[in-house]
Amino acid sequence: MSNSAGSGTAGPLRSRLADGRELLYFFDSGNPQPGPSPADTRDLPPRPAPPELRRDLLLGDWVSYATHRQSRTHLPPAAECPLCPSGPERATEIPAQGYDVAVFENRFPSFGPGPGPGEGQLPPAPGQTAPAGGRCEVIAFSADHSTSFPGLSRERVRTVIRAWTQRTAELSTIPGVEQVFIFENRGAEIGVTLHHPHGQIYAYPYITPRTLTHLESAARFQEASGRNLFGSLLASETADGRRIVSRGRHWTAYVPFAARMPVEVHVVPHRPVPDLPSLTDAEREELSGLYLDVLRRVEALYATPTPYIAAWYQAPIVHPARGAYRLHLQLTSPRRAENKLKYLAGSEAAMGAFIGDVMPEEAAERLRSVLPPYVPETGSEAGAGAFRGSREPAGTNPRTGQEEPV
Repeated sequence: MSNSAGSGTAGPLRSRLADGRELLYFFDSGNPQPGPSPADTRDLPPRPAPPELRRDLLLGDWVSYATHRQSRTHLPPAAECPLCPSGPERATEIPAQGYDVAVFENRFPSFGPGPGPGEGQLPPAPGQTAPAGGRCEVIAFSADHSTSFPGLSRERVRTVIRAWTQRTAELSTIPGVEQVFIFENRGAEIGVTLHHPHGQIYAYPYITPRTLTHLESAARFQEASGRNLFGSLLASETADGRRIVSRGRHWTAYVPFAARMPVEVHVVPHRPVPDLPSLTDAEREELSGLYLDVLRRVEALYATPTPYIAAWYQAPIVHPARGAYRLHLQLTSPRRAENKLKYLAGSEAAMGAFIGDVMPEEAAERLRSVLPPYVPETGSEAGAGAFRGSREPAGTNPRTGQEEPV
């Protein structure tokens, strides 16, 4: 199977690794149909048992204890990278000799393998534990070890978005999974253990604390004002304009009014949608360009690569307020100057009380100035690799944040 094999609009090519973990290949659009996936011939140890889940009753949060992760691969040299394609002399996690995008179950998962108890069946009392069910996956963005997400082609970003969307939809059907989280850790300063360009996908057995906080804030705002919090935030940023980084027909990227990190950009759809599978053809297509624009702006801030965390916030799979939630991305970096990082010390780490180093308006101006303004494409935005059969979206009034018919 070559690096150029595959069909961008077909479903993924599925395979199994030597220890039974699932492997999926996604292909850039317009390539020929691939043959069978190469077999993984390695002699691997059995998969670990699911981690142990414990509840912190003081904060109400869940903690997963995945002690097997202590032995995971840590910053190997390029010649020993487990995400590079396999070759005659060395077998890796990806048996193919080349690939476009590959997704596979993590060998050292924080959750799973296999289902665990649902949120309602998790132990509520001190001293009680449960298996940390769910699933953890790795998504390799390219076979090229030396590239990065900002260095990907627009076509490849389309393929990545298609993979994110397919995995969100499929993982959401696993019994006991409450929420699907997609993220990329970039840079040793963030704590990555592999330099190869990749991200991760977590299928949690509970709703995460940050998401619950979002939902609680949205409920309070709705009760006090009668309006949707996510739509109102977007409308406020659009009306102010000073913190807008990039804006298209369907998405806006901005530095939030109360940004915590020196570099922080939120990428928000204009239409209220709960998750990636709910996006339309046009929304996915524009996202592939606007998200790449944001990442390249972050990359252009300094002469050396900037570490960041790119985190996709999606609504819980089942929740009474799911309809009030809005899909969005939060990209953050601790880099506050060329050779300075923001560390979460006493106030931030212990109390969760942040003190900003950079004014949000200044951060937005820097991101705008490093590259020419983003210009959304005109005409048909549902280009190669886009999904079919989605309904046409309603528009969002930028002043009110409310959905209106096109």
